[in-house]
Amino acid sequence: MGKDLILSEKVENVFQRVTENVDVKEALAFLKEDNDRTAEEQIEITTIPAPTFAEDTRGADYKKRLEQLGIQYIKVDDVGNVFGIRPGSGNGPTLVVCAHLDTVFPEGTDTVAKRVDGKIYAPGISDDGRGLAVVLTLIRALNHAGIETEGDLVFGATVGEEGLGDLRGVKELFKDNDEIDGFISIEPGDPERITYLGTGSARYQVTYKGPGGHSFGNFGTPSTIHALGRAIAMISQLETPAEPKTTFNVGMINGGTSVNTIAEEASMLVDLRSNSQEELEKLDKKVLHILQRAADEENERWQTDVITVDVKRVGDRPAGSQRADAAIVQASVAASKSLGFEGILGDASSTDSNVPIFLGIPAVTLGGGGDFGGVHTLNEYFDPTDSYFGAQKIFLTMMGLVGVKGVSEPLLEKRKVNMG
Repeated sequence: MGKDLILSEKVENVFQRVTENVDVKEALAFLKEDNDRTAEEQIEITTIPAPTFAEDTRGADYKKRLEQLGIQYIKVDDVGNVFGIRPGSGNGPTLVVCAHLDTVFPEGTDTVAKRVDGKIYAPGISDDGRGLAVVLTLIRALNHAGIETEGDLVFGATVGEEGLGDLRGVKELFKDNDEIDGFISIEPGDPERITYLGTGSARYQVTYKGPGGHSFGNFGTPSTIHALGRAIAMISQLETPAEPKTTFNVGMINGGTSVNTIAEEASMLVDLRSNSQEELEKLDKKVLHILQRAADEENERWQTDVITVDVKRVGDRPAGSQRADAAIVQASVAASKSLGFEGILGDASSTDSNVPIFLGIPAVTLGGGGDFGGVHTLNEYFDPTDSYFGAQKIFLTMMGLVGVKGVSEPLLEKRKVNMG
């Protein structure tokens, strides 16, 4: 996108006061000095395996790190999220700042870091080892400078952000929780880009079942693979809007036992995505109809009813949007500009911020700084050179949103919860 956002006078005034404050300047200087330590902690955290659905060991370690930094009321919830509070004065909103614990790599993956030409190589070192380390350096900076905020800061880490984890951690965080007024998720990325729109997705595991048989001897028996093929062909012919971007894909197919066997079972994984919840729901309805229609047509072809289809939803990420001039977006842009960077409004993507944005709660996903590459591969790397800029940008965004006691009022508003 890269559109230029004009800041409101209120936001500009708040950031002028914040950036001129001696304590805030001290905290920003600390973040620069803490850069090497942050990278080392990033390595330590990454070494602890944390596949999606198996984040407990890393979560326990992260809980200890939060405790050592004086974070209060730390809890590990039912799904494994780890969160605690750094209380403010009690006169402001509540802002969550977090990263995700899980990685895409299975148990047994070697995650011990190796340094080559100034870069750190390890699976998960950037996504989201960087985010987890940044949360901790932000807390150290607050403590070092002795800053008291008006609002409460909730620091921690979620589970299940990757793949079939289906954002289960952040969904749990916001379940029956009316106390969160804003949300910042930290992912790998530069200090300029701001993700404020959420791409939603629906994912299905689809299995066609039938009696099967010999390709010659039992010819005339419906084939689950043929039914699967009918479904894929019909899905491939769907038309979706370019804006809001809406997509479909059959990512994996399985079935059959030999070339001369009528398959008893055939399956596929289907991925549907959109930047609009409304368009996603329209596409979802069409695909579900196609999946049943394919079974019906295969049965009709052979005048029987033996083919059935089992559709299991394995992914449900809501889409969401918010105004580009929302306070949390403006604060993120102002923080970038305060450091001499542009504030680039990025395209929609799928992150932990999807859930609060969908719920109407202000949220952004921000980059933790540093160059990186090879994400989700065994050659993933992170370059810590000047990576502190990412942490500084997030720090200033936090200060703008929750307010610094005696310096600035919060830009983030407290939610008006309907008590019914």
